Amino acid sequence: MIQENLKGDKIIADEAKKVPSLKLVLVGDGATGKTTFLQRHLTGEFEKRYISTIGSTVSNLELYTNKGPVNFCIWDTAGQEVFGGLRDGYYIQANCAFIFFDVTSMFTYTSVEKWHRDLTRVCDNIPIVLIGNKIDVKDRQVKTKQVPFHRKKNLLYVEMSAKANYNIEKPFLLVLSKLIGSNVELVEQPATLPPEVIIDPLTVQSSELETQYINAIPMPPAEMMEDSF
Repeated sequence: MIQENLKGDKIIADEAKKVPSLKLVLVGDGATGKTTFLQRHLTGEFEKRYISTIGSTVSNLELYTNKGPVNFCIWDTAGQEVFGGLRDGYYIQANCAFIFFDVTSMFTYTSVEKWHRDLTRVCDNIPIVLIGNKIDVKDRQVKTKQVPFHRKKNLLYVEMSAKANYNIEKPFLLVLSKLIGSNVELVEQPATLPPEVIIDPLTVQSSELETQYINAIPMPPAEMMEDSF
């Protein structure tokens, strides 16, 4: 069904399985949770140790949706600047992307503009989800209302916790809904292990309400947005 709904060259069919495939790239500073997020989906486990990605790793993740199955070919890229010259090649022919930052580190959020610029220089006009990870941590430095970049660049935005299994499927559903033009939902949940922590319900409620609120506020003039990081 997904093959029929997507248009143009947005999707590549796997001839053996007849399952459409999308190339997804994960970008963002090191230690923002890209690899942990991916492992949650691939093995169900939460990686407690931080092991930096060297270059990139490529994995396949098949999801089952109300529009049919779809395979994501996921390129998990290194967040260290020393590997910056290698990344452009990883972005070529990407169909969608997730940009990660850590809500407990303002520095990782200020890097978002650089990641977005590098990414869109190679693959313009693809759906991109900005992900604020680690909202389970109480010592949060980047509040929801301090995240205007996605509105400035017309990106999708999700607040997430890979450690708590909170919103970990939502980025995939958002990009699929954007590409297809209609709402996409999972009909089979990924086999993740139980969450490592339980998020305070008030934290979840606050995150959801504030996200809805800032998305409803009219954008300020462009010149006022230049320094709004």
